[in-house]
Amino acid sequence: MVIGAVAFLIVFAVLAMVLIPRINRILEERTKAIDGGLKQAEDAQAEAARVLEEYQAELAQARHEAAQIRQQAVEQGAQFISERQLQGAAEAQRLVDAARADIQDERERALASLRGDVGDFAVELASRVVGEPLDKEARQRRIVERFLADLEEGQIGEGSEIEAQ
Repeated sequence: MVIGAVAFLIVFAVLAMVLIPRINRILEERTKAIDGGLKQAEDAQAEAARVLEEYQAELAQARHEAAQIRQQAVEQGAQFISERQLQGAAEAQRLVDAARADIQDERERALASLRGDVGDFAVELASRVVGEPLDKEARQRRIVERFLADLEEGQIGEGSEIEAQ
């Protein structure tokens, strides 16, 4: 039993001096590695949370900028439409004014032509009624012009100067 006890003590001493420090060192390294891994995991998780917050802040800012850009686009679109409507209205008014001027010019030309034609017809008719040609051109023109003026004013009727002549 003594030999067994001595052998046990020798084996125990060798184990205590050689193997137990190695085992303790390996356990400490593993503990440090695990603690380091946990620390790294915590740091990575904190970094991930910080990056997520930054991402969310940037995303919120981007959404805000997008909303502002959309609002500006809507305002610019409305302004563009308003300007085009004003330009369209001005162009339409210009066309209407030009058309009215053309109509007025055409009316005046038609009235001038009509006066000449009516005068010629009136002189021809008067010549047929009288039975002889009417050569006094100035008198004819005054009669026709007076007749047309009275006609425009609505004064043709009984007692007018033309019927009296």
